[in-house]
Amino acid sequence: MGRVRNGTITSSWGRVAREERLRKEEEEQKQRKREAEKNKARLMEAFLKEKEKEVLQLQEEAKTFITPENLDARIEECLDNPRNYNFAVDKEGRIVKRTVLS
Repeated sequence: MGRVRNGTITSSWGRVAREERLRKEEEEQKQRKREAEKNKARLMEAFLKEKEKEVLQLQEEAKTFITPENLDARIEECLDNPRNYNFAVDKEGRIVKRTVLS
């Protein structure tokens, strides 16, 4: 049964319903927060995997860098194996004309 208080009617049913609604809203808010944290963790994991992949690729590329230690060997390699990049290509991608290395 409701009772009159300051000109308004309150009831134990209304109070229970309000408490239930507030509890439910609080639980939904906690669930949203957990989902947001999980999503953030997944994004961070994907970001870290991508960065790790980039580092591994750079480490692999670094093996072919010219350094002061391997400079003489790389110069000798280039002198022993000359390459000619001076050529013409037709519309089909075939080499049409190439200059002779001197």
